[in-house]
Amino acid sequence: MHSRMLFKGTAAAIAARRIRHILGPVLSKEGWKCSAHEVKLLNTSSGTDKHCLSSSGLYRLLLSRFREVEYVALSRDTTETDLKQRREIRSGTAFYIDQASRALSPFTLLQKKKIHVSFEHTKDELDAWKIVRVSEDFRVIALGLPVPRYKGNPLDPPLRSRFQARDIYYLPFKDQLEHLYRIGPNVPPERVSQLLSLATTLCSQESASLSLPDFPMDNLPSALAVLNLFPMLSAQQLVQRLYPYEVMLGNEGRTAVEGVLRRFELTDGSTKPSPTAVLSVESVIGDHAGQAAITLNIANQNITFQVPSGTRPSRPPNSSPAFIGTPTHDRLLAEMMQSHLVKDICLIGAKGCGKSVIAREFADMLGYSIEPIMLYQVIIDIFCCCFELLLHYGSGIGKENIVLFKVTSADLLHRSIFPVHPSFRIIALAEPPQVGSTTQQWLGPEILTMFLFHTVKPLAKAEETAVIQGMIPNVPKEAVEQLQHLTHSLRKSNDPTALSLASSLSTRQLLRICRRLSQYPQESVAHAVNKACLSRFLPSLARSALQKSLVNCSIEDQPDPASEQSHLYTCTVKDGLLTIGNVSAPVYSTDEKMKVPDVLFYENVQHMMVMQDMLKDFLLGEHLLLVGNQGVGKNKIVDRFLHLMNRPREYLQLHRDTTVQTLTLQPSVRDGIIIYEDSPLVKAVKMGHILVIDEADKAPTNVTCILKTLVESGEMILADGRRIVSAGRPNAIPMHPDFRMIVLANRPGFPYNNYVMLCHAVDNPKPQAEFAMLKQYGPDVPDAILQKLVAAFGELRAMADQGTITYPYSTREVVNIVKHLQKFPEEGLANVVRNVFDFDSYNKDMREVLITALHKHGIPIGAKPTSVHLAKELPLPDCKMAGYWTINQGGSTRRKLLCPTESHRIDVKGPVFLRVQSYPSERHESRSMSFTEEQAHWQIPMNEVNIVCDVITANGIYSIYVATCNPVSLYAMKEKGDSVQCIELYDLFPRTISGVWQPFVSVAALGNPLQDQVVLHEEQGNTVLHLDLVTGAVRRLVLSQDKQEEPPRKTSNWWSNKETYKMCKEFAHKNWLLFYKENGSQLDVVDVLEGQVHTISLPINLKAVFLVAEDRWLLVESKTDRKFLLTKPMHMGAEDTGVCQLHAISEDAVNTGFGTTTAPQEVSNEQLPNENLSTALGQKIVSPNRILCDTNTYANVIVGFPDLMSPNEVYSFTRSSPITEGRGPDMFFGSSKQTGPAKRVNCVCLLSANQVVRALPPSQVPLTEIYPKDVTPPMTVAYLEVTDLNSKKLKYIPVPRSSSMSPYTVWISKVSDTDVVMAPLSSGGVVTVDMGGYVRLWETGLDNLQRSLLEWRNMIGAEDGRPIQITIQRDSGQDVSSPKHGKIDPRNAPHVGGNQWAGGTGGRDTAGLGGKGGPYRLDAGHKVYQISQAEKDAVPVEVKRAAREMAEKVFKQRLKEIEMSEYDASTYERFSGAVRRQVQSLRIILDSLQAKGKERQWLRNQALGELDDAKIIDGLTGEKAIYKRRGELEPELGSPQQKPKRLRLLADVSGSMYRFNGVDGRLERSMEAVCMVMEALESYEHKFKYDIMGHSGDGFDIELVRCDKVPKNNKERLKVLKYQIYIYCPALVKMSSKHIIVKCTHPVAYGDGGERERVSRTPPPPHHPRLPHKSLSVLRNQNLKCNSTPHSSAVPLHTHHSLTK
Repeated sequence: MHSRMLFKGTAAAIAARRIRHILGPVLSKEGWKCSAHEVKLLNTSSGTDKHCLSSSGLYRLLLSRFREVEYVALSRDTTETDLKQRREIRSGTAFYIDQASRALSPFTLLQKKKIHVSFEHTKDELDAWKIVRVSEDFRVIALGLPVPRYKGNPLDPPLRSRFQARDIYYLPFKDQLEHLYRIGPNVPPERVSQLLSLATTLCSQESASLSLPDFPMDNLPSALAVLNLFPMLSAQQLVQRLYPYEVMLGNEGRTAVEGVLRRFELTDGSTKPSPTAVLSVESVIGDHAGQAAITLNIANQNITFQVPSGTRPSRPPNSSPAFIGTPTHDRLLAEMMQSHLVKDICLIGAKGCGKSVIAREFADMLGYSIEPIMLYQVIIDIFCCCFELLLHYGSGIGKENIVLFKVTSADLLHRSIFPVHPSFRIIALAEPPQVGSTTQQWLGPEILTMFLFHTVKPLAKAEETAVIQGMIPNVPKEAVEQLQHLTHSLRKSNDPTALSLASSLSTRQLLRICRRLSQYPQESVAHAVNKACLSRFLPSLARSALQKSLVNCSIEDQPDPASEQSHLYTCTVKDGLLTIGNVSAPVYSTDEKMKVPDVLFYENVQHMMVMQDMLKDFLLGEHLLLVGNQGVGKNKIVDRFLHLMNRPREYLQLHRDTTVQTLTLQPSVRDGIIIYEDSPLVKAVKMGHILVIDEADKAPTNVTCILKTLVESGEMILADGRRIVSAGRPNAIPMHPDFRMIVLANRPGFPYNNYVMLCHAVDNPKPQAEFAMLKQYGPDVPDAILQKLVAAFGELRAMADQGTITYPYSTREVVNIVKHLQKFPEEGLANVVRNVFDFDSYNKDMREVLITALHKHGIPIGAKPTSVHLAKELPLPDCKMAGYWTINQGGSTRRKLLCPTESHRIDVKGPVFLRVQSYPSERHESRSMSFTEEQAHWQIPMNEVNIVCDVITANGIYSIYVATCNPVSLYAMKEKGDSVQCIELYDLFPRTISGVWQPFVSVAALGNPLQDQVVLHEEQGNTVLHLDLVTGAVRRLVLSQDKQEEPPRKTSNWWSNKETYKMCKEFAHKNWLLFYKENGSQLDVVDVLEGQVHTISLPINLKAVFLVAEDRWLLVESKTDRKFLLTKPMHMGAEDTGVCQLHAISEDAVNTGFGTTTAPQEVSNEQLPNENLSTALGQKIVSPNRILCDTNTYANVIVGFPDLMSPNEVYSFTRSSPITEGRGPDMFFGSSKQTGPAKRVNCVCLLSANQVVRALPPSQVPLTEIYPKDVTPPMTVAYLEVTDLNSKKLKYIPVPRSSSMSPYTVWISKVSDTDVVMAPLSSGGVVTVDMGGYVRLWETGLDNLQRSLLEWRNMIGAEDGRPIQITIQRDSGQDVSSPKHGKIDPRNAPHVGGNQWAGGTGGRDTAGLGGKGGPYRLDAGHKVYQISQAEKDAVPVEVKRAAREMAEKVFKQRLKEIEMSEYDASTYERFSGAVRRQVQSLRIILDSLQAKGKERQWLRNQALGELDDAKIIDGLTGEKAIYKRRGELEPELGSPQQKPKRLRLLADVSGSMYRFNGVDGRLERSMEAVCMVMEALESYEHKFKYDIMGHSGDGFDIELVRCDKVPKNNKERLKVLKYQIYIYCPALVKMSSKHIIVKCTHPVAYGDGGERERVSRTPPPPHHPRLPHKSLSVLRNQNLKCNSTPHSSAVPLHTHHSLTK
């Protein structure tokens, strides 16, 4: 037997079809008669082997002179065993089946067939020696691609030397044209020539230089056959089927191809008709059995032709109820019929657009049965090889080739060669390739030769609506319109984020949504969209884009029903009916009780909502997919769901090493025999159980593809040859109708896969629900600890969502902590949390983040029990009797002091509704590392120039209210809340009214039934406002019936000392307030609830009013400070009540001293408890009493006041020196700026703790007694003086200075003696608010401190300081001469103007700032005086040239100095420390990116690892390399190099950065950004290739860091920063930013970099002064971009991929 072997490289070749096209025109019908050219080309008479190369594919050559051909396909996984003998087991016996070379390796034959063996030996002798003689006519013809142009393995030199190479190129143009003429006689010759010219052009070297794939020249005859039958078709549309350039090429490629089409006049797509529909399909009977007659309508003509058909009866078009025809789909099916005539078909379209449905309809029309095969990377090469064999042999293996080789069908079957049915066709379904991607560009030259391509485009709006309404007739039309509006608005967008969202709303997904809406029409469309898009897990940018699109489409998102209808989400099982929420289903009846899960489950509203949604979809017959982070309770929810439904469960857990075989079969060993049992999947399919697939996101793509086939088509092929089908077939497993799959997967990345199952997002429970659940797990764990855990883990999860940390700490971890604390309560919380966080203990950056988060919520990890730092206690002076108060009640006096009362209704104006804004608040527990009196603190999000006026506490939803006055705003918050509500009243109180008048406000919180409502009082204009914080309603209460007083028009400063109005709010919780005017003689009592104003006229002028009881008020007369007691009826306005009476109080002192005549500052409105009173006075006493505070004493106790008319004893704790009014010297401005008494007296009485707390400035505090001599007192805004009457102790608690308080506020504020305002807390402490907006909670009571200290130990086991600069433009009148450095002043005194000193401002000729004509900028640290721009422009040209030359000289000198300077660690730390947190966040994202790039794959033919199922027989015969293992697969030779991504940072180094750095710190922020990039990208050079360029007026390419010479250490990075600050900035001017961006993008865009390129620009100074500059580069939504002002956002080029993909 004379054999010729053909083998090839990586992928299958084009088979005999290709050689026919080459040699067909010169061959006769009887056989292939080679001409002299072909004989010479493939002459093997010399005895050498041939290697045939081609630029477009690999060709199989079947020559008539060769009697038999053995074909071997080679791939990267082919082994020597595969080339020798195949092992098979038949009836328990192993057989060796000779492969292509009859048990000899082709490579061995190539190398050793020249060994001479004597021919005298007989065959028996050779057989005895086990030697097989090689025929002299044996030849090897290798088919391969030219490498390195194509991917593949280059030939080994010893092997290459044994071949003769032949390059088989296309037929000459003339011969090919003649061949095409014969195929398409009905096609005009010029069109044939144009098509061939197009194909030849796209196969040229010039086309290859544009990275265009080769045109499939082999498919031209097939296209001509179609065009011959339909000559009216458009050539451009036909080219699209051959070469779908619109979906596989980028803009440049499409432009090039369209140019070639225009060049050859093939742009007739819009003028030529196309088929509109398939009119009929009829089976052909007779000699043409297996054919179907197809009638198409094209150009108003009906054309009938025959195509291959299947074995089932054909079906007329549009006769299936499961397929709704549309004009687009009808046209596509007609075009597919044309392609089916000559070729296999590939449908390209986005996910969910209907490719599978169209393929199924196409197969049903022609009577085909469908066999689904899922392709993936592992089997793509094998499929391509086998597919090309089918492409050729399928057309005539039983006819032409049998005649050619003169063998019978029996011979073929004996050789295990089976004929392919002539009607066999392949329809491939694929998504569009990703243009520019090295891994997702699957449509290459080899795939192009296999199919004719058809693009499935998304349906038009009207067609998609018709499909939805046809499939689901009872769906609400309004819901369909809203969905269509949203979907098509997203599809039409050019934003890549919107397009990614649109992929989640494909036609398939819309049908699912509408199917559910038809059954549950009360559901919200917004809820369905959010569920389909998994909005919970979207990045913030994508989530906001989705919400904006919903609003634009008038789709309103309903509020969270969990808070409003929590009582509706209950679960009951009654009378065999399960009810979850408002959905019911019958309980399943089963005998498999052991497989019904039963798990400990604590119900909460959030999980019940998920189960209700699951039940709805389950009743609709859907398979379910639960997506969420690890540990959120997915398994618990599913087990509970199945337990309630009484459904048996089969469980299958996937991992990244799961194979298709392990998915369907489970090997086990019994009695030494390997037995394959059905997997849980097969068991569930057979018995109708629920298959729970866990960790589905970890499975390889090929496994998920198999599951997708099972879900979509209900079919699946098992490894043992059986098949799962929905209908009965031989050797098939029918799918039980009760079978369902519930798949669990962890949170995916964005953009998401368009899952074929309905997704349910499972999140961690809300804080309240999580707290309730934890309480059930740990009933004995204190609530405070549970709240701290819930808050801390909630913040860590938010940080994981933002990308700051990578691990999403879930409910599972916190439940384990609570379980531990429940069982071992003696262990401290700080020690138990290490069970979770010790995993990150060796990661320094991560450890810092975790410790900060835990400390913020009061978990004292790292603290010691001895770290208790309470304020030092000082002895309180002894309590002494100071005198008596006697209330005069003489008869004659009584008549004189009667006070008439008038009543009238309140005139209410309004309401107007203002917006109540909610801001997040960063609440920090203050006892993280040490125990102090401070409990917690947070900052109000107010403007820097705003001034805090008042603070008050209440018992409603909001417990703390803060009022500000510049502008007037009200902030409401909770003590333990995480948000601040704000209502701005700027429109009601403009900043300026006729001058510089500014409002000053007080606030009072009302009580039940007016909770969460406040009264705001403006003290200068006596404006009273009623605010509802829930609705935002604002009403003005007009108290007087007379005309309201106008606000003061002209004042010299804010809040002058003239008379103002005051509000007494001691009984605001009872909904009545008192208003009076300083030096006035009447009181206005306002009953807010009744709407009445009671005006009391007095015979005295008032200085102050203290409501010591609800019916007794203490009045202080102005000028004399005399005290009066006003008694009034409890209910004013009643008919039987008398008038108010005023009683004078006489004070009798026991001895001289400060006495009792000082005006009080604060008087308590309730009495001390008897026990506290006795302790304070040191005697057992029961009596009414009040505490009075003044400037002379720490506290006064008035016994008997105000109820007893007998003389009241006054006991005092006297100070050594009185408190002086006004604040001390200011730390910035040296002297006190206050001229009068403060408007707020920060003194409160804590009766339950028996304490008086004052806020005093540091100048009023005995610092020498508190701190040792060698200790410097801390910088404080005030001290809290706590006078404890129980322990007779005095202590001073420092209040930290606000880091963001403005000097402007400190300078002019007249709010209080200190920079804080204060109010008592209902819990027994106080709350302070400083002028920087920092709210601090303090615990002062001794009992409370002791209790808190015990709990704490159990848990363990900037001010800017720059003045405002004003630039005045004026002409100096001086001219420039020549540039010079100038003299250096040794005293560094400021110099303004002139041209003598270096470092001056506003001058000329010398180096300095703000002047003109100088050589370069020089900052000496002085205030800058800037000359006008007109003067700078008037500098002569020669002076400018001289200045530039001098600047260049100094530039070179400074460069030399920097090269020689030493490393300064403190200077670098200044910039590095400012961005350390941002560097950490960025490196976390880069780490995750690096991990994704190293995903493992299967490595086969290994000597160690897991047994490869495909190599079992080889193992039994002694083969060693029969294992497979996971590892990093080496890239295939010739594949494109994975280049690092290119980044460019553009830094502004113009002179303005240096000039204005002293004003807003812009240069320092820019340097911090540069430092952040250099530090974050350190050690990632293999992933990112970056450079840093500077731009200024001198150019856009000032090199700071080269991509091939990045700084390696801190010294080199500091050198870059020095370049930026000391060299470029002082010397260069600025140029247009727009021009800069355009210029700098070109080299990056076309440089040698990866596919994701980006240019980022460092930001200029933020417009808002309170914007933290450290946040300019904080990562958001896991994207690399700068969080800065709109003028400085990141500028992406070409692509919009985030770095995290």
